[in-house]
Amino acid sequence: MAEIIQRDGVWAFDGDTVRITPGLHRSVALFRQTYGEIAVPLEAVAGVVYEPERKRGRLRLRLREGSDPLLQATGGRLPDTADPYRLTVDLDRSGIAEYVAEEIRQSMLLEQTPKEPAGAYLLPGPPVPVSVRSSDGTVSFDGTRVRIDWNDTSDRVKRATGPRIIDIGELVQVDWVPNSGYEDGFLRFVTRETVFSKLPPERDPFALDLWGSARRDLLTALVATAVTARLPHPSTRAKGPANAPVDGAGPGGAGAVRPSVSDRPGSSDRPGSSDRPGSSDHHDTLLRRLRELGELHRGGVLTDEEFAATKAAVLRGF
Repeated sequence: MAEIIQRDGVWAFDGDTVRITPGLHRSVALFRQTYGEIAVPLEAVAGVVYEPERKRGRLRLRLREGSDPLLQATGGRLPDTADPYRLTVDLDRSGIAEYVAEEIRQSMLLEQTPKEPAGAYLLPGPPVPVSVRSSDGTVSFDGTRVRIDWNDTSDRVKRATGPRIIDIGELVQVDWVPNSGYEDGFLRFVTRETVFSKLPPERDPFALDLWGSARRDLLTALVATAVTARLPHPSTRAKGPANAPVDGAGPGGAGAVRPSVSDRPGSSDRPGSSDRPGSSDHHDTLLRRLRELGELHRGGVLTDEEFAATKAAVLRGF
């Protein structure tokens, strides 16, 4: 067993798995503490290096492309402090860090771990259900459906469309860009019908606009990762024709669910909801929301293109 214990966390390697546990110190990023322990199988490791610096060193683990839904969802955009595959090392522990790195490298050599991109996710991602409250609204994922409930401070366009419920079978991909504190970020759920949408995140009813606390908004990457882990693996999508139907989810998740009438603003996410097409309440809700969108359009809040796209989203939901 090779192990290094630091304020930022603990890395332990038993010959088969690199177990990364975040530290409990207040300096450890909220995202790392919330994501929890990560068990990285040796076959998912592409390399490891210890980088000595002037005051402190850094231990870095590099994973094979396509092996981790977290890296797939975040696209390398996680801040260094939130990256679970980087460990800050005190200078007096540099020898231990080098020993851990060498043990991992030797095991990779003995096991002849592959170098090419992985054809399936080798890490499961965060468990579900998962729910995060962001600056724009609360986003939840139960393994089969994404639900977005808007805040009172969300754009009027989003509040007019009502809560958004998206079956995972309708999703093509998840786009996530963090809020840096200087520029807004977003979490966008791209479906087959919205793949060419040009609505800005603040008005897109399929996107969360991340403009508040960067520390809290970073947690939306949990949902992005959990959803990504249950979408078809990128290597599978690359082989299929464009806009091909999705018949299954990635490893660690349930099979993809086909689109259903549950994706309608204001509907209950529990089976047996009475909010069905044809009911008077359902019809009144649809008319009210279309009327609100019309007022926003006439008032110049929505452009012609934005009005058409948002109206189409509402009608699809109903």
